[in-house]
Amino acid sequence: MDSIQICDFEVYYRVGVPEEERAKAQRLLITVEMAYDVGPAAASDDIHHTIDYHKVCQRLETFGQRRTWKLLEKLASDIASMVLQEFHPGSVTVEIKKFIIPQARWVSVRLSRSRTGSSPHRHD
Repeated sequence: MDSIQICDFEVYYRVGVPEEERAKAQRLLITVEMAYDVGPAAASDDIHHTIDYHKVCQRLETFGQRRTWKLLEKLASDIASMVLQEFHPGSVTVEIKKFIIPQARWVSVRLSRSRTGSSPHRHD
């Protein structure tokens, strides 16, 4: 299966279990991999036959505005749901890296979700 990937996209969201941690937006890196048949786009050289990764990035930039999450797991699930609903890949994998543990390069959550009973093509 073909895929479109956005790797380590930098955002600033409010996420953390303690209230103090959610008080200020913190740097996160988000990787989104979307399973999608890019054959029609490759044949036509037309952006309307694929997922516009620039639009996905714009949506990720605004996704965390005026919102908070306690867990990376919930945030990753919410992002996966948004991508499935708004951009229609067959499936999506989301990884979020957080830089909260000084002794670790990062901590992360990675999850995959699929659209049930659908093909990995747009239905616009």
